[in-house]
Amino acid sequence: MEFVEAGGLEIAYQRVGAGPPLVFVHGAAEDSRIWQPQLAGLADEFTVVAWDEPGAGRSSDLPEDFGLTGFADVLAALIEALGLGPAHIAGLSWGGTVVLELYRRHPTCVATLIMIDTYAGWKGSLPADEVEARVAGARQMLAAPHEHFDPTLPGLFATDPPPRLVPLLSAIAADVRPATLGRQLAIMAEADLSDLLRHVSVPTLLIWGQLDARSPLTVAHQFEEAIADTRLVVIEDAGHLSNLERPERVNDAVREFCRAHAPHPG
Repeated sequence: MEFVEAGGLEIAYQRVGAGPPLVFVHGAAEDSRIWQPQLAGLADEFTVVAWDEPGAGRSSDLPEDFGLTGFADVLAALIEALGLGPAHIAGLSWGGTVVLELYRRHPTCVATLIMIDTYAGWKGSLPADEVEARVAGARQMLAAPHEHFDPTLPGLFATDPPPRLVPLLSAIAADVRPATLGRQLAIMAEADLSDLLRHVSVPTLLIWGQLDARSPLTVAHQFEEAIADTRLVVIEDAGHLSNLERPERVNDAVREFCRAHAPHPG
């Protein structure tokens, strides 16, 4: 892990490889370790960077009243501090919502968007009754005593987690901070960036698990219909964490897309 001050916070990140910059933004209840297959598989051709967002991994705790704009602004500060922009920016789940907000506030940081099993916010992508059910489930999870706190969200894989991933998932879950997860889920419940999608003018790759139960393919089609220059790649036999469940297929899609849309220095 390396560290840099960004937006007044200490941000931890992993950086490997050399070549066009490719930045990965993890989902809720996760940190940069969720991108291990991408860090290992794409460093031969790209400068691959994966951050621990504020409040996750080894990064600083969240400041009070930190919102979606705060995550996006610190991400922009990280990209600037590391001299990466404009870069390919990939976001998974909650991380994709952060990436959309980054694009809205700091478009010069973004050469292309890679949206993986994500949302334009829950409010912007899901039916209202589904959002209400998720909010109720989140409250129940966060109200559990510390010894029973389990940040594992339902429906992350097509079936059960592959055994090879259990140690990694357990290690990540053990480091989740309840305050961060609560803030993330509250932001997602209110976020609606659906109107932004039709204004996206950079090439966009959509990668979706065919069996994603959390952000179903209907959400992918919403993105596909709204964004002018977009391509959808459906990963068969994969759920919400398609980057872990079928890493080779995801890496191949990312590599092909990034080769076709090389960033131009800002």
